[in-house]
Amino acid sequence: MASSADFIIIGSGIAGVRAAIELSTVGRVAVLTKSRADESNTEYAQGGIAVVLNDDDEVRLHYRDTLAAGDGLCDESAARTLVEEGPARIEELIAWGTDFDREGSKLAFTREAAHSRRRVLHARGDSTGQEINRALIQRARQSSRIQLHPHCCALELLLRSGRCVGVRYLDRASGSLREIEGSAVLLATGGLGRLYRETTNPEVATGDGFALAFRAGADLADMEFVQFHPTALALPNAPQFLLSEALRGEGALLRNAAGKRFMPRSHEAAELAPRDVVSRAIFMESERRGESSVFLDLTHLDPDFVRRRFPRIHHTCARFGLDLARDRIPVFPAAHYMMGGVYTDLDGRTTVAGLFAAGEVACTGVHGANRLASNSLLEGLVFGQRAGRTMTASASPAAQLGTVLTETSWPAASSGQRAQPARLRSLMTERAGIVRQGPGLMDALTQLQALRAPLEDSQPGAEIRSLLENGRVICAAALLRTESRGGHYRTDYPDRDDQNWRRHLVLRRIRPGRIEWATASRLQPSRGPVEAAVQPVSGLEGEKSHGLR
Repeated sequence: MASSADFIIIGSGIAGVRAAIELSTVGRVAVLTKSRADESNTEYAQGGIAVVLNDDDEVRLHYRDTLAAGDGLCDESAARTLVEEGPARIEELIAWGTDFDREGSKLAFTREAAHSRRRVLHARGDSTGQEINRALIQRARQSSRIQLHPHCCALELLLRSGRCVGVRYLDRASGSLREIEGSAVLLATGGLGRLYRETTNPEVATGDGFALAFRAGADLADMEFVQFHPTALALPNAPQFLLSEALRGEGALLRNAAGKRFMPRSHEAAELAPRDVVSRAIFMESERRGESSVFLDLTHLDPDFVRRRFPRIHHTCARFGLDLARDRIPVFPAAHYMMGGVYTDLDGRTTVAGLFAAGEVACTGVHGANRLASNSLLEGLVFGQRAGRTMTASASPAAQLGTVLTETSWPAASSGQRAQPARLRSLMTERAGIVRQGPGLMDALTQLQALRAPLEDSQPGAEIRSLLENGRVICAAALLRTESRGGHYRTDYPDRDDQNWRRHLVLRRIRPGRIEWATASRLQPSRGPVEAAVQPVSGLEGEKSHGLR
């Protein structure tokens, strides 16, 4: 017998916890999270959260900047929802105790790449996500209706008559296999950066939500668009620590090993160009010169300002013998954010009844082909709240949580399993990373098809399954999109092709080992189910399936 709750949320980042707070007004909420309750991509967000609250800013400008960064593929209704509802969500956060940095009595704003105004709020200099996470979890813990379940690894979504009714998961704390059922399930599992060798994402970011939804029959969209953050610390034996975009917003410059700037010849906005442009420029400059990194230079700025404004980054660099204010810091792009995800409407509904998604795991089309800096935290707040509000219509009486289904030991990863993710990450980095081309993607698919995920119910096994499935989907989508746009760049199709590809690519698993694909001109139909907007690719009806064994 499964235990039950009114609502189930998988993930405790900004989208999941904001949805839980919304849902707690009408019922009991079980929040399952794979690690600690405060361990998520939200926790590691440094730069800030973009919102129109500054006197010299306007919602229409934030909207315009979002569309421009998205390289022609943003869904306009999603972008409008984000920027229009964002201010109210931030005011709410402030009322709940989030302590954003201030200049006197006024909120302090910085500017980041591709923003036309200073509209990025920050907290404790460069610990914005950590502060937002603290305030949200504190608010959630004040509600007796919200139960946070740490160290729970989701294995499978439970379906009944085509509707998602619960989750099968491993409770690591007790070593027990459990099931929990509810009126609705929300995926808020974050990203999949651990699919790549270099990433800013924490260990938990193995893309479990994408894979869970895909196996359950939900559509995925825009999975070819992976954003690489341009500036991650690039030192041997050091973590790929994120060096915030706000550094460049405050005046940091990019230089090659000879000390020469190279961004001005790549884009008119130079260091403040969109992330996809800056990442490719760094990659190509490094390739051209045969060097492993470029350098972020703040030495022309006031040292006291640099250390005060970026205390966390300064402290981390110091651990590795670097002074952020006086040394040029070696940097190179690292996988950071997935623009695509589980295909939803503006209220988080997926193409599977009872299943919702919000935050990075979801794809409303708000980011298009390239996310505007610091829009991700705002997305989690806005669409987490909207999903929670919509899920309240599914409320039903709940039973007591915590019934154990099966006692089982907690399996450890074998040496073969531990080696497999490393091979996969190198393959994805080399074949489906910042720069791609058709033969390399085909080779990646061939190699991925030869890799087999372990079948046992363990966290390592579940994560390897997620990584493999997500790698196959990304490579298939990247192979299908025969153009370059935003975070997807192919050397064999280097130009943007609006005539044929100003469309979203939608993938669906029709049976184990095969997916069906189609394109959508919009991701937000005005009425009816989400899939109503999907149309087969013109002239390619005979090629709508791509095998993935």
